[in-house]
Amino acid sequence: MIRVLLAEDQGMMRGALALLLGLEDDIEIVAQVAAGDEVLAAALAHRPDVALLDIEMPGRSGLDVAADLRDRLPSCKVLILTTFGRPGYLRRAMEAGAWGFLVKDGPVEELAAAVRRVLAGERVIDPALAAAALSTGPSPLTDRERDVLTAAADGSTIADISRRLHLSESTVRNYLSSAIGKTGTRNRIEAAAMARHNGWL
Repeated sequence: MIRVLLAEDQGMMRGALALLLGLEDDIEIVAQVAAGDEVLAAALAHRPDVALLDIEMPGRSGLDVAADLRDRLPSCKVLILTTFGRPGYLRRAMEAGAWGFLVKDGPVEELAAAVRRVLAGERVIDPALAAAALSTGPSPLTDRERDVLTAAADGSTIADISRRLHLSESTVRNYLSSAIGKTGTRNRIEAAAMARHNGWL
């Protein structure tokens, strides 16, 4: 049996995935969690063969959790399953050690086959997303530019961002200016929107 951990914050989606995958003769759902910060403990307790992770979860993102599992439980293969098929997310997932990346609108048979394939050591990536990732290229933003843009995305003032990130206001302005230049946008709101759309945030 292939032992699977399922991490999905939406209860109905999590239940449906568990039910559908559980119908497969060779797949057993050994743990279900609703938040990213619950995944590592559940994985260490249940020792799944495959962890099926959403990206946007409370606590920690699936991208962060993928890196945790790579470091703490390398025998567990990570398969990202998300609504958000963004090129930057795909690139970050692969860098975090994920073996597969699928979007949720595919058929369940494809998901079951992907679970088997990543366990066998194959990479499984949504083809349209792979093409988009190649054409978009890597994120041009530094970690600090990404932090500042993320903080600016909700409309926070320079002073608010400065306090939140423990940076001087002039440093915040410099990072925002650099991020705006790199994204080719007109202001920080547009820069944050573009970066989010591409999965860079």
